[in-house]
Amino acid sequence: MNKAKAKQAKSIRRVKRVRSVIKGTAERPRLCVKRSLKHIYVQVIDDAKGKTLAYVSDRDIKDAKLARLEKASALGQAIAEKAKAKGVAKVVFDRRDKRYHGLIKAVAEAARQGGLEF
Repeated sequence: MNKAKAKQAKSIRRVKRVRSVIKGTAERPRLCVKRSLKHIYVQVIDDAKGKTLAYVSDRDIKDAKLARLEKASALGQAIAEKAKAKGVAKVVFDRRDKRYHGLIKAVAEAARQGGLEF
């Protein structure tokens, strides 16, 4: 197995480990943060129905002068507004295979300040 496939297999294993514990329900949907090399995607997902309740991406933020950390904070605020509009106040945080620091932490803290309860 080459390095790239080994790295991908480790990532998938970490995602499965986190998802084995975290489940989104109708009363507490899952707030999932996906960070790629270029973009950040945030979703509020009801796993019981298999539906995405709210979605926001850094592509939606029009201000190109913001740094990545500021964009992550803006994403947290935006997802909190969209989730509250759908009637969601409490969520379960899903960081996928990433550590809770940097951009992931900025999204979570901004969502908390926006009114979501973890």
